[in-house]
Amino acid sequence: MRFLGHLIRFIVSALVLMFVGWLVPNFTVGGFGSALLLAVAIALIGWVIELVVGTKVTPFGRGIVGFLTSALVIWLAQFIIPHVSVTIIGALLAALVIGIIDLFTPLATPFNDSRRA
Repeated sequence: MRFLGHLIRFIVSALVLMFVGWLVPNFTVGGFGSALLLAVAIALIGWVIELVVGTKVTPFGRGIVGFLTSALVIWLAQFIIPHVSVTIIGALLAALVIGIIDLFTPLATPFNDSRRA
């Protein structure tokens, strides 16, 4: 059952990334497959940063540092996933939009793991 929960979180995250790609200029996601891989890459990069830094990477959970770290994670993920293009401004805007969406989504996603059960 835990696997199904993670799968749903990544699917929701991919849908959020596709919406952000539609909404935010300078943030392009090729399709659902790229968005799903991007969600996984963002989660993994965020996990590595959390291991190194020791704090959770969320746009609003850690103030400006968490916001900038989230933008950096989004920007770095473009180098791993094909068909994804993000500028620094696009990553900042995407982190803002994703953070706002995370405030209103009842599911925990890789972006807001502070609400994981």
